Amino acid sequence: MNRNDALILVKERVENKNLVKHMLACEACMREMAEYFKKDADSWGLAGLLHDLDYPETEKEPAKHGYVTLEILKEKGIEKEILDAILAHPGHKERETLIEKALYAIDPLTGLIVASALMHPEKKIAKIDLEFVSRRYKERRFAAGANREQIASIEETGLSLDQFITLCLKAMTGIAGDIGL
Repeated sequence: MNRNDALILVKERVENKNLVKHMLACEACMREMAEYFKKDADSWGLAGLLHDLDYPETEKEPAKHGYVTLEILKEKGIEKEILDAILAHPGHKERETLIEKALYAIDPLTGLIVASALMHPEKKIAKIDLEFVSRRYKERRFAAGANREQIASIEETGLSLDQFITLCLKAMTGIAGDIGL
């Protein structure tokens, strides 16, 4: 499956525009991380783009989240590495590989970055920086749904939290138009 086919599938299955924007943000961050770690950016990007494909169906049944996506993708020729990352992101499989650890941490960070951008007077991702997001990260009540422990788990990859936020800010700034920021 290529990126265009994956995006078509996302748009067919996910009606919520904000969820699609989240998936695009995760894709961009995963691609940036892949480049940092010298991994296949296309594969990592697909993991980010497709990770919440089943969310509209499993929102009220989190135990099924990820598993339904695997069923959807089963016959689409998706690499095992991508499927494992999708299964690991909601905690259904132990995170063992870089791609699994990256997607797990990226998922909530994109929400924190979006919330930070929306809190800025100009509501533009290009107007926020590492210091701005780091301050919001430390405010536990701000974007409370963005699990700080999950974000901090990026350190399992050898990246510091500051490096991680910086990479994701760069990635999301690059697609600001696509995500409305």
